[in-house]
Amino acid sequence: MKKNKDQVRLRLLALAGLGPLLALPASAQDMPTAPYFYGGLGAGQSRAKIDAERISAGLLGAGLSTSSMTRDERDTSYKLFGGYQFNRYIGIEAGYFQLGKFGFMANTVPAGSLSGQIKLNGLNLDLVGSLPLGDRWTALLRIGAQHARARDQFVGTGAVSVLNPNPVERATNPKLGAGLQYALSSSVLLRAEAERYRVNDAVGNRGGVNVVSLSLVFPFG
Repeated sequence: MKKNKDQVRLRLLALAGLGPLLALPASAQDMPTAPYFYGGLGAGQSRAKIDAERISAGLLGAGLSTSSMTRDERDTSYKLFGGYQFNRYIGIEAGYFQLGKFGFMANTVPAGSLSGQIKLNGLNLDLVGSLPLGDRWTALLRIGAQHARARDQFVGTGAVSVLNPNPVERATNPKLGAGLQYALSSSVLLRAEAERYRVNDAVGNRGGVNVVSLSLVFPFG
């Protein structure tokens, strides 16, 4: 009888020792985030670089020299997006963006002026990588493609004549981004991101637009 009691005690001790080991898989299973859909909207500041040297060279080719030039290289950017988070580390996201408008005004000799403006908007599809930094913070890295429409408008006065005042260009280019995400709650996330869009204008130039933005993200379910 004593032998049986000792065997029972040994088994209980063995089970007690295995308890923490058996609990580990359950805790690990709680760590990954279940897949979910989400939607969001954001706004921020966009910045482009107007190629003043190329504009001056174009005017010089027409027999005009540039006496002065002003540039408007900043505007407000907006975006709407939706995505699917496969797990804690990767998701896919599609959206619509409005990068804003940028422009310049060049005065010439002989007397005249050339003003130009470009508006940019389009669609994007990104692969978004996530790296959890704690219970609420997540680092984000994105790479994707975007299809943008550039609408230019040119106005010439005096000695400056414009042959095509409203050219339009559509092109697909890459985009990159990085940022941080903070979980305000299980149903509202806040993102701060920096992104770069590679774009073509409607007169053969190619450049980039940088955007710094804040977004609200709403997981579904």
